[in-house]
Amino acid sequence: MHNHTRALFTLFFTIFLDMVGVGILIPIIPILFADPVSPHYLLPAGTSVQTGYVYLGIMLALFSLGQFIAAPIIGQLSDRYGRKKLLIISIIGTVIGQALFAVGIFFKILPLLFFVRLFTGITTGNVVIAQASVADLTTPENRAKNFGLIGAAFGLGFVVGPFIGGRLADPTLISWFNAATPFMFASLLSLLNLLFVVKMFRETNQHIKKVERIKWGKSLHNITHAFNAKKLRPVFLTSFLFQMGFSFYTTFASVFLFYRFGFTESSIGNYFAYVGLWIVFSQAVVTRLVSKKFSEVVIIQNSLVIVGLMILGIFLSPESTWIYVIVPFFAMAIGLSQANITSLLSRSAGPAMQGEVLGINGSLNALAMTLPPLISGFIAATFEPSAPLAISAFIVIASGLYFNNHIRRNKNLVSVQLQ
Repeated sequence: MHNHTRALFTLFFTIFLDMVGVGILIPIIPILFADPVSPHYLLPAGTSVQTGYVYLGIMLALFSLGQFIAAPIIGQLSDRYGRKKLLIISIIGTVIGQALFAVGIFFKILPLLFFVRLFTGITTGNVVIAQASVADLTTPENRAKNFGLIGAAFGLGFVVGPFIGGRLADPTLISWFNAATPFMFASLLSLLNLLFVVKMFRETNQHIKKVERIKWGKSLHNITHAFNAKKLRPVFLTSFLFQMGFSFYTTFASVFLFYRFGFTESSIGNYFAYVGLWIVFSQAVVTRLVSKKFSEVVIIQNSLVIVGLMILGIFLSPESTWIYVIVPFFAMAIGLSQANITSLLSRSAGPAMQGEVLGINGSLNALAMTLPPLISGFIAATFEPSAPLAISAFIVIASGLYFNNHIRRNKNLVSVQLQ
């Protein structure tokens, strides 16, 4: 039990530090590409704001594209060689990626920034490995609870990351702080993470399959596999739509706050920290309580539609006070949705298939997170920076309606599959 608890704690810490690194970017991205008067603005003088929106979209999409290519390969490699080795390689990639991103900002080397986002996306396999490790360690009935713990690390990283990002980029606090400082800090954090995993983490995979060949083109195969797997297809499709809709929100939320309410990098950081706090509360407390009373299916039937309605509420808010009232309900619904979709998929797969099924889900999520930033940049440039939020609300509500419709038509089928 002691090793089990230590492994879960190590995974929690790893995901937390990983998300701090991702979250640091959130308040800084708008000032790099969407705010020509900022001293941190990277684009040449005379570049239109619309071009900045498109660049912003491409940069965010490259990270997800890297994950789309790599997530299933990392899932398979962790099935074959063990979780620990892959976790170490993944974290080394993050250390290098964050440091190079800082260099790219400091010297205003745009091609380097685009390359680094793709590279970091390819090497960031921590989440897939952590999910597979949780599945190794836990019984099916405790799985939602422990995926909730990983979700809490996610949320906590999103509390600390944007908050630190906003502060470390603010030269009014310390004169030498600039937009590159948070990324150097993130690189050092990942180095700390690496030492922690090397010292503390013990291998969790008891089904190591050395004989299996690695399928390198697995990400594309995964997409067809997800939609051909009759048993899992509805859950995969629900997960894909939800993640895609939510990505429209996350891509342009910080630009929306800057554009609609005049938020600065510090106040954007504070807002995302506030959202993160509620996600942590949801994953650590609400998910555990609710999963004792209701099945994953019942929770997902309700939580997805609530997420969509809350995004619509944020989009329609006439002043910033409203969004702070909406956020607790929004964050709790996100927390419940994420933990229970992952748990439902994991429960539907055999013990030796955890890395593969979660890898397929990783592929779908990465694809779902690659398309919205690309599209959002053009939508924001054509209409206005708040438009991606309206599309987000529509797609997330659609994911909930699709799932509900599937359950209504296949009541018996679902109860058999998920025993």
